[in-house]
Amino acid sequence: MSNYIRGAAVSALLAAMVLPAQAGGLVKNGSFENPVVPNGTYQLFNTGDHFPRWTVVGAAGNVAIVSGNFSYCGALPAKWGNQWLDLTGTSDTATGVRTGIQTNPGSTYSITFYVGNIVGGGNCGTTSTVKLRIDGLPVASFTNSQNSTNEVWQKFSTEFTAQNATTTIAFINGDPSGDTNAGLDGVSVNLVTGP
Repeated sequence: MSNYIRGAAVSALLAAMVLPAQAGGLVKNGSFENPVVPNGTYQLFNTGDHFPRWTVVGAAGNVAIVSGNFSYCGALPAKWGNQWLDLTGTSDTATGVRTGIQTNPGSTYSITFYVGNIVGGGNCGTTSTVKLRIDGLPVASFTNSQNSTNEVWQKFSTEFTAQNATTTIAFINGDPSGDTNAGLDGVSVNLVTGP
């Protein structure tokens, strides 16, 4: 085998290994690993606050980045990495988070994310609902109704067509007041087709 063919094969292999990591890279900090929260705790962020790549939006209230070692009504492991986001925070309001991603107008993108649910005594609720907004407009509500005494995650996906060079994506708590868990983790956006 010539050096040229061998070099081309190595280049193709390296490109194949790199592309999947870049494909999901449109959303940064999509598993809420930053800032790092001490093990077994959570950190609250109020409406208007910022943390890496995200802004807290919606009704007055807060959201919480939760350590996967934190326990309340049962075990609360993350779906990806060591942390996840609880859209209910301690306020249980219609609060959420927003991020902006670079997009090509007219291109179709797929957004994938996981919604966590736990069913337990007291105020842990029975379902977890997350409302998705794109460029400020409601897209759909996604509900995880799996019955478990530990945090269990359900994958959801939908597609959208970008209208602008920057697309804003927001996730808002859709649970009623008094339900203290609506988990969000593993948010990713991938290009499906160009214009």
